[in-house]
Amino acid sequence: MSSSAVNTIPHATLVRCTSDELVVSLSDGRVLSVPLAWFPRLAHAKPEKLADFELLGDGEGIHWPGLDEDISVLGLLEGRKSVEYRT
Repeated sequence: MSSSAVNTIPHATLVRCTSDELVVSLSDGRVLSVPLAWFPRLAHAKPEKLADFELLGDGEGIHWPGLDEDISVLGLLEGRKSVEYRT
């Protein structure tokens, strides 16, 4: 008898930005927090632009239409920063 694990990527259910963090609540109960600096478009945006986001594909990604920014939950879980991020 064999069994295989199903790799299910949790979806975003809630998104918020603080002055220095992107905080994403996931469908499996975890809360993921990453530095806002990883995403320069978000880091330099005004609060009202940060609040204007939409969840894509039942929460597989996050889109900020006014900032032209898209972030995948999988990318966040893997620790991927924006290609625009400079250390």
